[in-house]
Amino acid sequence: MYAPPRNSRAAPRFGPARAAGARRRGLPVDLVLYDNGRDPQKALANADDAIRRKVDLYVQYHHDAATNALIGQRLQAAKIPVVAINYPVPGAPLYTLDNAAAGLIAGEALGDFGLSTWRGASVLAVVIGNIGARDDRVPERVQGVIEGLRRRLPGIKTVPLDTRGNPAQIGPLLGRLVAGQPGAKLLIAATDDTSALAAKAALETAGRLADAAIVSHGVDRSIHGGMNDRKELDPSNRGSVVIGSVAFYLDRLGYDVLPLALRVLHGEPVPPRTLTKHKLITTANVFVEYPPYDMQ
Repeated sequence: MYAPPRNSRAAPRFGPARAAGARRRGLPVDLVLYDNGRDPQKALANADDAIRRKVDLYVQYHHDAATNALIGQRLQAAKIPVVAINYPVPGAPLYTLDNAAAGLIAGEALGDFGLSTWRGASVLAVVIGNIGARDDRVPERVQGVIEGLRRRLPGIKTVPLDTRGNPAQIGPLLGRLVAGQPGAKLLIAATDDTSALAAKAALETAGRLADAAIVSHGVDRSIHGGMNDRKELDPSNRGSVVIGSVAFYLDRLGYDVLPLALRVLHGEPVPPRTLTKHKLITTANVFVEYPPYDMQ
């Protein structure tokens, strides 16, 4: 979350790439950074501090709807515009993941893999993770996965495995499933990268790595790694059961959010909802999207 102080003429004080982009546009921006820590009281205190500072604009990234509504009321009373990220603030433009589109990409990728690799085999689809997390709009992601799979494999059966936010449940959940499907090939959509890696570990324990393919969501460092990390998505690791992950680009939100915030500050019209452009990251393009110099 950031808040440019009112009428500031200071040079940008944020990440080098974003600062350079702002300077090229002749846009002096000073940022005050807050960490909500997924704590409603801290989020409220941060917003109150920004109001005391008389900032020009506030960017809110917090998961709790009731807290966001209250923060929106306080900022509106202070005549401070808001841009919301991923979780709505009433009356504010929203920049958000397109969960349905991300799920569709994952489902189609799994379906394509099944058609090209296991044509004629008994194939079962699995969606695993915190699939009931409505605050994070994960059900939309799940529905996108199912639609994508059915576009490629119209008759495929999909089994949901809900961890209820506890990745430790993946081992027993997936273990029981594969034990009851000894001859099946498994197309597994994980709702996040942590779940994908836990699913891979469960398959390895069950001796079923060769019978599965996993597509995840997020592309965080656990998947694309750093320069010296062992990476799931790496041209030298083409045998990984994790065949791809749909990028959320959470590490690059500023490149989209900052221009949106500046348009709001300048009084320009902005859409009520701006969606992330998602892309499937595989071993074929991981170094294009996350080049080695970006893996620091």
